[in-house]
Amino acid sequence: MAYLFPSPEWVEAFKDALNASEPYKKSAAKWEGDFYFIVSPGKGLEQPVKFYLDLWHGECREAYVVEGDDDKNPEFVIEGTIDVYRQIFDHKLDPIRALVSRKLKLKGNLGKIMRSVKATLDLVNAAASVDTVWPDEV
Repeated sequence: MAYLFPSPEWVEAFKDALNASEPYKKSAAKWEGDFYFIVSPGKGLEQPVKFYLDLWHGECREAYVVEGDDDKNPEFVIEGTIDVYRQIFDHKLDPIRALVSRKLKLKGNLGKIMRSVKATLDLVNAAASVDTVWPDEV
């Protein structure tokens, strides 16, 4: 089944893909940190969408699209256009390069992410494994 990015169903499928990923479990075994990912409007996406991921020792403990106010104060906030996320999930843009070049804006400790490059790549691979439909394709 294909999921519309970045819908609540897509985020749930992403959580399932992360939790099913043996490479991610291994590479993120020591990772502790949570995120807001903000998808800025672009092709087919009229309003920004924010979703939350709680990543803990190779497991995604919680994942959801934020509706209205949220009481979380995540360690990281990553924001980019839908086009940048698509390039990353299509393996046309390296996620670390996107952070360093500021195509993705980061609030949080870049050094901590840089020490976990393999986990970052495995996270992207899990996202890329979700059968995704993009808003401009609907």
